[in-house]
Amino acid sequence: MKNIATYLACLAAVVLATGCASGPKYSELCKSFPPLNPDQGRIFVYRTSALGAAVQPAVKLNDEQIGTAVPKGFFYVDRPAGQYEISTATEVKRTLSLLLDKGQTRFVRLAISMGFFVGHVYPELVDPDKAEKEIQDCGYTGPKPPQP
Repeated sequence: MKNIATYLACLAAVVLATGCASGPKYSELCKSFPPLNPDQGRIFVYRTSALGAAVQPAVKLNDEQIGTAVPKGFFYVDRPAGQYEISTATEVKRTLSLLLDKGQTRFVRLAISMGFFVGHVYPELVDPDKAEKEIQDCGYTGPKPPQP
């Protein structure tokens, strides 16, 4: 019985480790992000929790997939100023509407809550000062990262 418990604990650790972001940390990359085009804003999307690591739905911006909700991961997109809707879907679709101004940087945290069959990942807008602290240890999950 002790061997089964040890085996299950090791299996759980492996599942958690493989489900988390492995790219360079935000703290390593933050100085090398390209400058914003004057007519655009930047949206960072991040997930600090490994809770529900197997639940990694697509993240959409106005119904276009821009990334995946990888635990302990982040990515960003630059877009023209305007109104946007960020969404994720597991059992239900969760959305967040936000206004992006020229030159503005917005931070969207992907939180997780319990669902009936699987967890729900939902986007929430976070104050930049708080987000800068939370995102530091998240690994980059977007396309080719900027060089540190």
